[in-house]
Amino acid sequence: MIDLIPSFMPPALIFILGSILIPFLKGKLKAGYMLFLPILAMGVLVSMPHGLHWQFHFMDYTLVLGRIDGLSFPFGIIFVLISFISVIYALNVNDDLQYVAGFCYAGGALGVALAGDFFTLYIFWEIMAVASTFLILARKTRASQGAAFRYILYHIVGGLFLLAGIMLQISSTGEIAFGAIELHGLAAWLIFIGIAVNGAIPPLHSWLKDAYPEATIAGTIFLSAFTTKSAVYVMIRIFAGADILIMLGAFMTIYPIFFAEVENDMRRVLSYSIINQVGFMMCGVGIGTQLAINGTVAHAFAHILYKALLFMSIGSVMHVTGKSKATELGGLYKTMPLTCICCLVGALSISAFPLTSGFVSKSMIISASGHEHLTLAWFILQFASAGVIAHAGIKVPFFTFFGHDSGIRAKEPPKNMLLAMGIAAFFCIFLGLFPGVLYKIMPYPVDYVPYSGAHVVGQLQLLMFAVLAFYFLLKSGRYPDEIRGINLDFEWFYRRPALLVNRFLASVLNGINEICDRVFARGLTSVLIKFFDHAPANIVMAFISGDKRKTVWGTFKSGTVPVGVFAACAGLLIVTLFIFL
Repeated sequence: MIDLIPSFMPPALIFILGSILIPFLKGKLKAGYMLFLPILAMGVLVSMPHGLHWQFHFMDYTLVLGRIDGLSFPFGIIFVLISFISVIYALNVNDDLQYVAGFCYAGGALGVALAGDFFTLYIFWEIMAVASTFLILARKTRASQGAAFRYILYHIVGGLFLLAGIMLQISSTGEIAFGAIELHGLAAWLIFIGIAVNGAIPPLHSWLKDAYPEATIAGTIFLSAFTTKSAVYVMIRIFAGADILIMLGAFMTIYPIFFAEVENDMRRVLSYSIINQVGFMMCGVGIGTQLAINGTVAHAFAHILYKALLFMSIGSVMHVTGKSKATELGGLYKTMPLTCICCLVGALSISAFPLTSGFVSKSMIISASGHEHLTLAWFILQFASAGVIAHAGIKVPFFTFFGHDSGIRAKEPPKNMLLAMGIAAFFCIFLGLFPGVLYKIMPYPVDYVPYSGAHVVGQLQLLMFAVLAFYFLLKSGRYPDEIRGINLDFEWFYRRPALLVNRFLASVLNGINEICDRVFARGLTSVLIKFFDHAPANIVMAFISGDKRKTVWGTFKSGTVPVGVFAACAGLLIVTLFIFL
């Protein structure tokens, strides 16, 4: 059999190395080239059989850039697919920085998903962190610069935890294979914390809701897809079945709901929603059964699509209006009906409405918690399901496209944006109608029927309850007001004290620095300059002349000195330095 797609290069490097040519291309050639890269990467990925590929020997270890199996394959597929959709959405951006950063970021995520050893994992992990930072910086505002700085600090610290854990793990086992580890011992906990940072597990989550809303419109689509989902993948690979993830994930599903309900910025609402949805996935990782892992992978796959669709919808509104806050929007369904429909599809999907992708994925995790008799976790996940309907399924489309009429009469976004949203919306519905297509690429055989009578009726009841609760709260005036403001999250506990510590250290250390500058840098230096300008030579002359009437300090003020004396002093200094240094 002849391969139609060459397998000379890993998909991750197709993205990363391929991005180098982007700034040198123009017009339609650039657009075609950027669309070709994910198509080529997809061809390579699907043409490779399961196993280890692209292995390289480094020192005494073997690096594996392509481990394709039941777990990495679906993540690789969705990472390439969302890259293709994101490129279509960003074709009108005309910013090479965003293009290159986006491809390097996507390549880093692909590298993580296909890595077969810890060294390769860490390299691509850091590529993700650096490349994604530029998607935030590319907005070129003061807020984005501050958010990018805090973002990279978080990920540098998380990367250092991961690296420290990896080095300890390798030193204790002698193996670099990237696989399951029991969560005990310093090495395992360091690795766990490093992954938890990228997974935005509270209280390590503030970077996400801080940075994503400040990124560029197209950059946010990339950001919503890769960092947290690659963390979910690594958690499955290393810590599947870790009990601590059950309650951490369950808490993660409900914690952001309350912030999202009072948040005014729509992109920040969706950022909190990412944390909520990743919580379902982390809970599934902690349960660790085949049903739970299948549900986690399926939900990650579906989530990437519908969350990108929601961000694209709000991004399209930002593109044509320059606004993203609930207090500034409303009534846009009149002039942006296609964008409104796409947003509604994304909202229905994240709400797990029947016939959408969220319905056939999220329920697997909830069912797995019920099968394992995790009653508390099951109740929390059900509550969180209702909560996500309220803030992402209802609030986002209602206040953006309906609600009060803002008077804005904006037109639909460019055709490439509409096309990207249409593709994402198609997959949200297609996977909901034909879940077998998604289940077929899951890590384990899927024995789960989503469209049972009990499940459909139960989910519809949950949806109707959330809609009624929203309606009555809104009509009664008890729904939290959409107000202009900044809601402080957990970062208050370290940003405020850090500011006070910074001011204290600045006053103390700057005071010490000023004293040292005045006493040593200027005062003592001035004295030494005066002393060494004439004193050494004059002292020597005093001894040579034998003039007892001249004091040493008297010679300091005397006249000229022979050049030979200076030469002798210089030679003595050189000999002294040679002896002691």
